[in-house]
Amino acid sequence: MKYFRNHWYDFGLVLALGVGLFLLLTNHSVLSWLLWLSLASLFLHQFEEYRYPGYFPGMVNSVLFSSQRPDRFPLNSNTSLIVNVVVGWGFYFLAAIFGEHAVWLGIATILISVGNFMAHTFLFNYKGKTFYNPGMLTGLILFLPISLCFFTYVVQQDLASPTDWVLGIILGITLNYIGILKLIDWLKDENTSYTFPKRCLVPDKKHRAL
Repeated sequence: MKYFRNHWYDFGLVLALGVGLFLLLTNHSVLSWLLWLSLASLFLHQFEEYRYPGYFPGMVNSVLFSSQRPDRFPLNSNTSLIVNVVVGWGFYFLAAIFGEHAVWLGIATILISVGNFMAHTFLFNYKGKTFYNPGMLTGLILFLPISLCFFTYVVQQDLASPTDWVLGIILGITLNYIGILKLIDWLKDENTSYTFPKRCLVPDKKHRAL
């Protein structure tokens, strides 16, 4: 479990390639195609955050929470696993599987992508006085265009009922808040053994700029 806790994002890269191959070899509706692409974009986004350049955990702990122990507090490697794999992979996968049969689920997951785009592009750079942070590139070139295409298509084709919109928006906000922010708060432990490896911390020259 320790190995997976420190390498789930590497497995995610392999899964992203698998999803890409799956889309090339099978036929899908436009909505289904967008949601599978959204899942692949999540895997790539997490790879940017945690592997290359990979210092998102240390950055978010230092910048947002002014942590003196950015390798473990308040975000730690176990919380990260739960947020990204259990919540993230789980809901994005279900949205892709159900497609048009649960448009509200697609709306909710796309709102998570929108939230990530906003946080990486504006919040983290503003708080850290930086021009880039891990996750921003995939937010700009993947999350943003996929989100715009998804909502444009859903509206133009009238695929979502009022109930879909209400459920999707409520769930999207809930997942952004409880599934990410509150989980970090609930599972924080300054003395936890679930630490991030040094490569997940902000390099010294960048840390001074923060």
